[in-house]
Amino acid sequence: MTSYEDAGVDIGAGERAVELMKSRVARSRRPEVVDDVSGFAGLFDASAFLRYKRPLLATSTDGVGTKVDLARRLGVYDTIGHDLVGMVVDDLAVCGAEPLFMTDYIACGKVVPERIADIVGGVADACALAGCALVGGETAEHPGLLEADEFDLAGAGTGVVEADAVLGPDRVRPGDAVIALGSSGIHSNGYSLVRHILATTDLTLDSRPSELDRTLGEELLTPTRIYAQDCLALVNEGGVRAFAHITGGGLTANLARSLPPTADAVLNRSSWEVPALFRVLQANGDVPWPEMDKTFNLGVGMVAVVAPEAADAALRLLAARGVPAWPLGEITTGTGQAAYA
Repeated sequence: MTSYEDAGVDIGAGERAVELMKSRVARSRRPEVVDDVSGFAGLFDASAFLRYKRPLLATSTDGVGTKVDLARRLGVYDTIGHDLVGMVVDDLAVCGAEPLFMTDYIACGKVVPERIADIVGGVADACALAGCALVGGETAEHPGLLEADEFDLAGAGTGVVEADAVLGPDRVRPGDAVIALGSSGIHSNGYSLVRHILATTDLTLDSRPSELDRTLGEELLTPTRIYAQDCLALVNEGGVRAFAHITGGGLTANLARSLPPTADAVLNRSSWEVPALFRVLQANGDVPWPEMDKTFNLGVGMVAVVAPEAADAALRLLAARGVPAWPLGEITTGTGQAAYA
């Protein structure tokens, strides 16, 4: 007789993983979450939208990319969920939306309950930081398609914003101030280039370059900074025109997406020092700086465009919230480009 487990799928392991993650998922709960006793769907009480005049739902989906390979190689699974949440909710925050809830999806070669619980627990912890609920998810075992220790992680999030409060290019004006919010590291973009550098140079995950205070692997797994609540705090302070989440494509390309066709962002490249990790990768991988600039965030994970009279208050608020931030440049009349002066 042949069973599902003989084919490589262990239903019992999946059930154990769910039990292990329950308490951490519960910590991400919002009051609008309604229990679905069947467990087939996540429910959210939409009557919360009654306080809005014209609520718009915002949605975003993303993954963590090839950073999951480094997590696997290092055997560290409790931080990768922060990367997923940061990629999703910070995209929502760009338009001024409050993140409400997320779902996640894990595909793996073999369900190891403790490993899955660590991954999902990290997602839940990060959701709590972002102020959104983790209302559901799926773990799929794919024996034969993925090796036993391989996995991939993705998720989707939903937020809400008042229609007349949507941020974006149409609000940006010449004279506005551009503020950089510092990144915690590479975040979750550019890891294919990182892995190529590791494969073609003497650098390893255990390397400890003199420029770093810990191993390269530890630096590379630094979780993505989650800006959603900081962005919402800035919106509540007033004067915010637009945000730009600095992901694949780097600083200038992503910021250009938040500019109207009649304005440019002129940036001061000397306003910050590129963090040591990026310099280590650039030097050891012999990567041209223009390539670094279009691949990595280089220390700037989010950009806020604010009215000039709101810039000082914005910087004070970010400092009070523990977010490194500094004046990055200004908006001028132009053609929708972002570039260094």
